[in-house]
Amino acid sequence: MAGSGRDAHHAPGRLAALLIDASTEAIGTAGGHAGGIYLRSHTPGLLRLAVLAGLPGPLFRPWWRMHSDRPFPVADAYRLGVQVVLPNSTETMRRYPQFAAGLPFQFGSLYVPVTGPSGTYGVLTVLRPAAADTAELSPARERVARVAEELAARLENLPEAVAWDGEPLCVRPPAAHPSTGRLGRFAWDPAAGVVTVDAPLQALLGVELDGTVEALAEAVSPTDAERVLSALRGAAGDEPPSLPLYVRAADGGLRLMEFWTPDSDRSGSGTRPIRGFVLDPGPSSAADAAADLLPEGVFCLDRLGLVAYANPRAAQLLRRPRDLLLGRPLWDGVPWLNQPDLEDHLRSALLSPEPAHLELRHPTDGDWLALSVYPGPDVLTCTVKPTSRLEEAPEPPVSDTSSLAPLYRPIVLAIALTEAVTARQVSEVVMRELLPAFGGRRLALYLLQDRHLYLAWESGFPPGFLAPFEGVGLDERLPGVETLTTGRPLFFDSMEQLGAAYPGMDMDATEGARAFLPLIASGRPVGSCILGFDRPRDFSGEERSVLTALAGLIAHAMEKAKRYESEATLARGLQQALLPRRLTDHPLLETAGRYLPGTQGMEVGGDWYDVVESGDALALVIGDVQGHGVQAAATMGQLRSAVRAFALGDHPPDEVMSGTNHLLIDLDPGQFASCCYIRLDPTTGLARAARAGHPPPLLREPSGGTRVLELAGGVVLGVDPHARYPVTEFTVHPGAMLALYTDGLVERPGQDIEDGIGTLRVALTRAGGPTGRLASVADRLTTTARSLADRPDDIALLLATRRARARGNG
Repeated sequence: MAGSGRDAHHAPGRLAALLIDASTEAIGTAGGHAGGIYLRSHTPGLLRLAVLAGLPGPLFRPWWRMHSDRPFPVADAYRLGVQVVLPNSTETMRRYPQFAAGLPFQFGSLYVPVTGPSGTYGVLTVLRPAAADTAELSPARERVARVAEELAARLENLPEAVAWDGEPLCVRPPAAHPSTGRLGRFAWDPAAGVVTVDAPLQALLGVELDGTVEALAEAVSPTDAERVLSALRGAAGDEPPSLPLYVRAADGGLRLMEFWTPDSDRSGSGTRPIRGFVLDPGPSSAADAAADLLPEGVFCLDRLGLVAYANPRAAQLLRRPRDLLLGRPLWDGVPWLNQPDLEDHLRSALLSPEPAHLELRHPTDGDWLALSVYPGPDVLTCTVKPTSRLEEAPEPPVSDTSSLAPLYRPIVLAIALTEAVTARQVSEVVMRELLPAFGGRRLALYLLQDRHLYLAWESGFPPGFLAPFEGVGLDERLPGVETLTTGRPLFFDSMEQLGAAYPGMDMDATEGARAFLPLIASGRPVGSCILGFDRPRDFSGEERSVLTALAGLIAHAMEKAKRYESEATLARGLQQALLPRRLTDHPLLETAGRYLPGTQGMEVGGDWYDVVESGDALALVIGDVQGHGVQAAATMGQLRSAVRAFALGDHPPDEVMSGTNHLLIDLDPGQFASCCYIRLDPTTGLARAARAGHPPPLLREPSGGTRVLELAGGVVLGVDPHARYPVTEFTVHPGAMLALYTDGLVERPGQDIEDGIGTLRVALTRAGGPTGRLASVADRLTTTARSLADRPDDIALLLATRRARARGNG
C-alpha cells in the first residue's frame, strides 16, 4: 500500500466528477428531467445512489440504498447485466409492482448497467416523460448505453476499486431552456493562489478583483462570502460541493453559482483547480414584479427543491420572511411543511406532468392553506392561498389524506415491512408509514406472551397513560384484548362511543377516534395494534378493509421478527460459546481480547481471536468469516478448531494458513475468511507471521512509537486452493505491544480503511504503555465502537505485550 496515498485521496473527487458528468449527459441525451447513478458499495450485495441529478435528495431518501436481489429495475439491471426500459407507469406496474407502489406517478425510466472488463460498477438511470411503448425509447436507450460504456472505460482507469458508501451527490440537470440572465465564468488555481474571470463576469460584478479567491467570494456575495469561500475550498479538496449555490448580491438580488473540478490530476499542494460560473438574473424581472403584486401566494422551486422565488403574499401565508425562504430548500425554509403528504405531492410534480393539489394546516394557529404545485422542465411553480373549507364543512376533516388514504400506501407499508427484521424495526415502519396515511397521531403495539399482552411500542399517548394496561390477561374486558380474542377489528368514531362500549375504562383527554386491530398471522394470535386520532371521524368501509388487511401484514412481520430474534439469540449464544473464555497464559506474555457484535442484521458474525500454545511459542490468531448469522458463526467455529489443531502441532505459519485454506474449500460453505497468524516466542521475542487477506497488525514499540507491520500476505481463505502465504519475521522487544484486529474496528462507510488504521495507530500510541494493563488498553481502544448505535460489522481485537521478566498476571 506504500505510495498509494495520493491516489487514494484523489480518487473520491475524480470519481464524483466522472459520475456527475455521466449522469447529466445521460439526462440530456435521453430527453430526461432527472436521473442518477447507483454504484456498488463495500457492503456485499448493496447498491448505493451515488449521484442524484434533478431531484431533491431528502425527498428520495428511501431509494438511496438498494439490495441487488430486490425486485426493482435497478437491481435487475445490475445483477443480470441487462438494460431495463419502462416506458410508462402501466409497464412499470406490470413488471415491478413494488417499485411502482412507492412512486405511483406518470413517468418513464431507463436503467443501463455500467459494465467494464473487471465487472459491473453500477447502473445509470434516467427518468423522463412517459412514452407509448418501449420502441419509442429505443433511440434514447442507445444513447444512454453509449454514455454508460464511456463511463465504464473511465472508471477502469481510476487508481482504486470503484465503490460508494456515502450519501448521494445532488446536482442540477441540464437546463431545458437557456437562462436569459447575465452569466460570467471564472477559474481558480489554488496552488498558484490566482483567480481569473472573463469579461462578462467582470462586468457583472462591477469591481476590480485582486486575483484572490477571497476577493471573488466578497464580490459575488458580500453577505454570503464565507459560505462561498468554504464551498470553493471544499471543492478544491475532496468535498463535492452541494450545488447549485444560491447567494445574495450586494443589492439583495439572488445569484446562482456552480463550479466543478476538471478531470485532471491535483497539484503538488494536494488541491485541484476549479472552474465555474455565476448567473445573475439582474433586478427583479417584469414577471417577478407582476407576481409580487398578486393577491395569492406564489413561489418557485428548482428541481433540487430550493426556493428560487417567493412573492410577499407567499412569505406571509407561509409565516416566513422572504430572506429565509430564497435560496434554501423548502423544508428548511418552512420547517412545518415537513409532512409526508406534501412530500408525496412534490415527488409527483417532480416526476410527472400533472399538477398536484393539497390542503395543509398550519401547526400554530390551525389555519388551512390550499397549496398547488405545477410542474415545469426547470422549476416547479407553487401557489398558496387560504381555504375556507373548514367554515363551510360541518365536521372538519382529520387531514387532507384521511378520508381516503392513498391506495399505494398499503403496498409501501408491505414493502417496508419486508426489510424490518426486529420488533422495533417493524414498529418504526408502522409509525412512519401507517400513521401519516390515515392521519393518526397515536400508536400502540402489544405482543402476546403467555396469554398476556405486553407493550412493544407506543407513540403519542400521554406519559404513563398505558401503564395500567401492561401485562393484561386475555380474560380482561378491554378493546385491545377483545379485538385479539375475537379476531374482529373495533372502530370507534369518538371517545364517547368508546366510553359507552367500555364503561369504567381509563380514557385519555382527547376526543378523537380509535381503531383496535387484531394482529393474527396464519391463524395464530400475535398481539394488538391501537391507532389514535386527535378528532372524531367516520371510518369508511374502504378504510376499515385496508386497515384490517394491514393488520395482517403487521402480524406476519411481527411473527417473523420473533423468529429472527430467536435465531439471533441462538447465534449470539453460539458465538460466545466458540470464543475463548480465557486466553492461554504465559509468564513472559500478557494478552487481552475483546469482541463486539454488529448492530445490523443478525448482530453476530464470524470474527474470532485466539491464543494457542505452539511448541515453545504462542500463536496469536485473529480471523473474520464473511457474513453474519448462525452459518458464519458455525464456519468460524470450524476454522478456529482447525487453526488450533495446526498450532498445537507446531506447524509453521504458512502451513497453518494453507491447511486452513484447503479445509474451508473442502467444507464449501459458500463463504470465505481472512486471517492473521503470528507465532511469537515470548523468550526471544522472535515473531513469524502469515496473513490471508486480513488487515495488517500494529506494533507499539517500548519507546512509544507505533507502526503498521507490512506483512507479506496471500488471498483470503476459501478461494484459491493453490494460494501461498509467505512468512514475515520481526522482533517484539520487551514492553512492546502487538494489536491484531478485524476490519469492523477500522472501517467506516465513506472512509478509506487506511485512514481507519491510521486512527487506530494513533489511539494505540496514546492508550498503550509499558506499565498499563492490557485489559484497560483494550477497553480504551473499543470505547468509540461501543458507543456507536450503528455498527455495520462485528469487531474483534487481540492485544499482546511481552514482559521483561516473569511475573504474575494480577
